[in-house]
Amino acid sequence: MGKVDNNPRRGSKQFWPRKRAKNIVARVRNYGASNESKPLGFLGYKAGMTHVQVRDNNPNSMTKSQIITIPVTIIDCPQIKPVSIRFYKKTIICKKIVAEIFAKKVHKSIKIGKSAEVPKDGEFTDVRFSVHTQPQETPTGNKTPHVFEMSIGGKDLAEKVTKAQELLAKDTISFSEVFDDGQLIDVHSVSKGKGFQGPVKRYGVKIRQHKSEKTKRGPGALGAWTPKRVMAGQLAHAGIMGYHQRTEYNRLVLKSVKAEDVNQKGGIKHYGNIKGEAVLIKGSVPGAANRPVLMTVPMRKTKKPQSFEIVKISTESKQ
Repeated sequence: MGKVDNNPRRGSKQFWPRKRAKNIVARVRNYGASNESKPLGFLGYKAGMTHVQVRDNNPNSMTKSQIITIPVTIIDCPQIKPVSIRFYKKTIICKKIVAEIFAKKVHKSIKIGKSAEVPKDGEFTDVRFSVHTQPQETPTGNKTPHVFEMSIGGKDLAEKVTKAQELLAKDTISFSEVFDDGQLIDVHSVSKGKGFQGPVKRYGVKIRQHKSEKTKRGPGALGAWTPKRVMAGQLAHAGIMGYHQRTEYNRLVLKSVKAEDVNQKGGIKHYGNIKGEAVLIKGSVPGAANRPVLMTVPMRKTKKPQSFEIVKISTESKQ
């Protein structure tokens, strides 16, 4: 009999079941609260990574006033365009759309209906703002825009409706209108797809001795006996890995930059050259290059934003 693995159930159960995302654009069920009258989200495209040299201005840091190097993710942020305003009413089961007002000019691939009027007070409990991206302004090669819905900040519903009407009348909305440099955001995206993988890569199960019975790259026996049926989650099995929706909380927006400040020699690897505005986010972001990344106001702001002064952005070739 093979050696018994004392810890056969490995891997985090924070996300269960492990299944593929339904849409490449992340779904956000709840937005963080904000009293500022502005949109609470923005959608960009992951271009790649680089590193920057910054001066650490945090007073309690061990590297205070020193120049340090940190990794950053480059998010291509072409301007987004308004689609509609949606009015919701909360019911016992879910939120129901009461009315929808569409913009005058919408991309030809987006189907729209007849615009309604603004509902009266008491007929709706929430208002959302629907927008679409402009992938033609990126080197991704996509032509069909991604449509997503986001919340609007404000002290009350009347202020939210007023701001939504102002945004609907605008032609475009830029990243700098939504977020500021040096603030914290939540990043929602879909991770890289790994395909069908075994329990060693999927759960980190230890590879057994080469003389083990039947298999080396398996979790081993459950004990002195084996049940007739192994329940889901009881044992590390092979299966689909990756392409999961994930959220990174409290990521720092270092700076909103222009294309010439971040375009690398020979183009950004697997992406190309950015044409318009981009944003540098400290650290890594889930997902492959060209993938949509949804940025929102923080749900749980558990830490204060750090203070960095950018000295140099690396534009050397990563090819």
